Amino acid sequence: MVSASKAARLAKRGDADTKKKGSKTSKKGDESPMVDADGNPLPAEEQPATTEGKMKEVEKLTAQMDNHGISDRVTTGVLASMASSRDIKVNSASLVFHGKVLITDSTLELNHGRRYGLLGENGCGKSTLLRSIAAREFPIPEHIDVYLLNEGAPPSELGALEWVVKEAQNTLEHMEKQAEEILERDGPESPILDDLYDRMDKMDPSTFHTRASLILTGLGFNKHTIHKKTKDMSGGWRMRVALGKALFVKPSLLLLDDPTAHLDLEACVWLEEYMKKWDRTLVLISHSMDFLNGVCTNMIDMRMQKLLYYGGNYDSYHKTRSEQETNQMKAYYKQQEEIAHIKKFIASAGTYANLVRQAKSRQKILDKMEADGFIQPVIPDRVFSFRFAEVEKLPPPVLSFDDVSFSYSEKWEDTLYEHLDFGVDMDSRTALVGPNGVGKSTLLRLMTGKLNPIGGRVSRHTHLKLGMYSQHSAEQLDLTKSALEFVREKFSHISQDYQYWRGQLGRYGLSGESQTALMGTLSEGQKSRIVFALLAIEAPNMILLDEPTNGLDVPTIDSLGDAINAFSGGVVVVSHDFRLLDKIAKDIMVCENKTVRRWDGTIGEYKNHLRKKMLSEGAV
Repeated sequence: MVSASKAARLAKRGDADTKKKGSKTSKKGDESPMVDADGNPLPAEEQPATTEGKMKEVEKLTAQMDNHGISDRVTTGVLASMASSRDIKVNSASLVFHGKVLITDSTLELNHGRRYGLLGENGCGKSTLLRSIAAREFPIPEHIDVYLLNEGAPPSELGALEWVVKEAQNTLEHMEKQAEEILERDGPESPILDDLYDRMDKMDPSTFHTRASLILTGLGFNKHTIHKKTKDMSGGWRMRVALGKALFVKPSLLLLDDPTAHLDLEACVWLEEYMKKWDRTLVLISHSMDFLNGVCTNMIDMRMQKLLYYGGNYDSYHKTRSEQETNQMKAYYKQQEEIAHIKKFIASAGTYANLVRQAKSRQKILDKMEADGFIQPVIPDRVFSFRFAEVEKLPPPVLSFDDVSFSYSEKWEDTLYEHLDFGVDMDSRTALVGPNGVGKSTLLRLMTGKLNPIGGRVSRHTHLKLGMYSQHSAEQLDLTKSALEFVREKFSHISQDYQYWRGQLGRYGLSGESQTALMGTLSEGQKSRIVFALLAIEAPNMILLDEPTNGLDVPTIDSLGDAINAFSGGVVVVSHDFRLLDKIAKDIMVCENKTVRRWDGTIGEYKNHLRKKMLSEGAV
């Protein structure tokens, strides 16, 4: 068993190394401007306010917490599976982060060939658990190689294909060295060698370029971008390169933290089809119920400081959990009735000898119930029913594109769009779909006026107030402040009352310590909730949403869908979450070939169209 003190030292040392690397990365990131999903620079006013200095302040304050005896990450656990097994079972697993208990006395069990979906509300510690597993802070046998995808390929002179092939060659060399060491130490009878030799045979260096090309093409690269240097790519595209490596080298245990966050719908469909055939161990965090249903064979629910296991995909999990909770509540009410009946009898027994004996007998039944543990009522998941403010109805046309053409270089030979004609009104629920790079984010910024067309006109109603949520909106938060302090200062003209702002943040699922903690220590999903709270406070009458589901848990995405449907203004959304689009989209507009055309069908039919297209092209 790993002692808490030793685990704390290991966690501190590992996190210190991570901080060193992270500070270098932040520095590099500050040298170049933030870009959108299309790879184009964001306007100056949209560049992140978070500077390297502010991040250093967050790290400094976090270090102060550690000096008061609270370690970054403390793990304990006992390996219960055989050291040579491809399965992993760790008993008495516990995980503490910044003094907060995330898991206590639970079982971490990952069986070879299973594809696990990791569920839990924002801030419960899903990403922290994956980082702990990747850092081997739990006792994981050395022969099981672990790869965590939570950052992109590093900026370099290598192209996407060249980098993936080089990483594959490095992996193969490491496996050959590992095989030699096992052979010398344990002899040729070692059960670990068979799996290692099988993996090495399947690597086949002669096919590296071909197979890596197929994977990167599936992830959205074309014959030009596949050779683009990683230093010239946006963070989202470097994440795709890193995902390409993960799929290519096929580690024994692959940990994916929201892998679809930087993908378009087409790449999501490709990845879902590819992962269905994954024959090694996978642990996946995803906000997309559709993706979880298509990929997972098992679910792990991180709830009440435990890891709870369910067979099947997300739909199976939801059905099984609902049935279990219904039965638990029936048993709870039955036991409570029985307890009340026993207590009533004991209270009314009086002094008659035979009744006193019966009362003592009933008391023993009650004591045994208590010793065995009373059946507990079901604690439901917290559901956040946030709403956008009621707004003034504007008569059409509210926002219209009239013969609009656009080019970043302002040259007609470089146009991204040509001769667009369409409009958005107060009752619109428009979804923009299409491959990455075609300009969906660009289209949203043309709507706001942050970009101007080179031909035609974008007309806006004089009373139109646009609200924009982008993939980089959370970067505008001052991470050195708490959410409560930040919103109170930003909207000081509305109210100075702390309780008022506590209520506003609470409506969006940010409560308790999360309101007063440094925003730099919050999860991505918690930061997203703060941004939604800001958006609602500003009360726009048309909302533009660019990948709003990234980092949000499934119940919050459901609440977002309900809020959009109940909103009295117009909505335009870019999202790779099929379930959200199915819930809200009235109009589906496909962006491709420099134009925007209406899709005559549902989002489910569009997904099937993409799947059939891939299968016919042999892309999966």
